[in-house]
Amino acid sequence: MLHFSKNYFFLFVLLFITEVLIALYVHEQIIRPYVGDVLVVILLYCFVKSFLDLPVTVTAVAVLLFSYLIETLQYFNIVKLLGLEQLRLANTIIGNYFTWIDFLAYTLGFLIVLGVEKVISSKKANHSKDNAWLFL
Repeated sequence: MLHFSKNYFFLFVLLFITEVLIALYVHEQIIRPYVGDVLVVILLYCFVKSFLDLPVTVTAVAVLLFSYLIETLQYFNIVKLLGLEQLRLANTIIGNYFTWIDFLAYTLGFLIVLGVEKVISSKKANHSKDNAWLFL
């Protein structure tokens, strides 16, 4: 179950840098709030897959549910309840602005993960069939 994947880790680092750049330099009404939320699901998925060899669907659903949980905690203003509202890092990581549309963004990120993984899995299967003659 424990397994380091340099490919997923590379994608995680790339997405993390992208998220940081969006947070620091993008101050508009679409990319920062929505694209960032789509990417965060993919980022979390890649992080988990970097260290755990779990099935795609299990990992993707777990990340989606975790994302939904964080958004729900934002609804209940968890940062303030924990007394962390003065900490910028807590506000950035946990967030403090609940919106219903974030659930849609997280779901879109989830669907992108499943779609990309399906394409990759399909290509691997086709590649194996194409090279089957090498083992005859």
